[in-house]
Amino acid sequence: MEQIGEAIRSYADRYLGWVSMPMIMWTDIVEIIIISFLVYHLLVWIKNTKAWSLMRGIVIILVFVFIAAVFDMNTILWIAKNVTGIAVTALLIVFQPELRKALEQLGKSNMLSGLIQFDSARVTGELFSDKTIDELIRASYEMGKVKTGALIVVQNKDLLTEYELTGIMIDSLVSSQLLINIFEHNTPLHDGAVIIKGNRIVAATCYLPLSDNMELSKELGTRHRAGVGISEATDSLTIIVSEETGRVSVAMNGELFRNIDADFLRRKLEVLQSKTLEEKKFISFWKGRSRNETKTDK
Repeated sequence: MEQIGEAIRSYADRYLGWVSMPMIMWTDIVEIIIISFLVYHLLVWIKNTKAWSLMRGIVIILVFVFIAAVFDMNTILWIAKNVTGIAVTALLIVFQPELRKALEQLGKSNMLSGLIQFDSARVTGELFSDKTIDELIRASYEMGKVKTGALIVVQNKDLLTEYELTGIMIDSLVSSQLLINIFEHNTPLHDGAVIIKGNRIVAATCYLPLSDNMELSKELGTRHRAGVGISEATDSLTIIVSEETGRVSVAMNGELFRNIDADFLRRKLEVLQSKTLEEKKFISFWKGRSRNETKTDK
């Protein structure tokens, strides 16, 4: 038995001596988790944008370059080597809209918002009342009954000034009767979106960006894609009433909830309302603390 054991050890030393387990530190585990997280979200981002089609084209080109390298096709390799620098610049130009959107979403991430307020002036969302919530729900489902299409954007923290400027300024208290009249067929203001800030309707007939999310159903029209588009670009909540079916949907954080009932819509609006209230309390606390520190220094 000892001879067999000695033979096994000798074999292992001879043929498996190069195999060694690396030292794994806790920082290595953290790095793996961070890289996995970033790669996953990068793949999700690529899949949900036009970058997915472009990436497939790039993969095909890389396959041809790999084949050229295997078979020593010097001309193709020379072209690939000299075009690489230009290709990187071209990719940045081609992917510019997607990269900008990804950076905007990263900047609006709430991961650090609880610790650091990078721009307190940007947090200007006004707290809307329970009466406003009641009026929005009543208007949405009254229009749904008669199949009147509607697009209502409720501002949160992100400013919607650039979208307000594309429409007609109104500046009126939110009421179900006014919303129904605005979206009534063949009226001057029915086409486009209404933007609500706090308890007031600030603008109507506003133009919104369309979503290019490939996962959205093909049966959805421009109104739904605009509702999802503004929710991708900002942290607003959008109420959509279908002109074809009369069903109510809501878009928030780039996600579309279709065929919802009044209770679901109320919960979403109350979540937005509570977030705005908490944000205001947080800012008031830190502003008060800053003022006290200033007085102490004096």
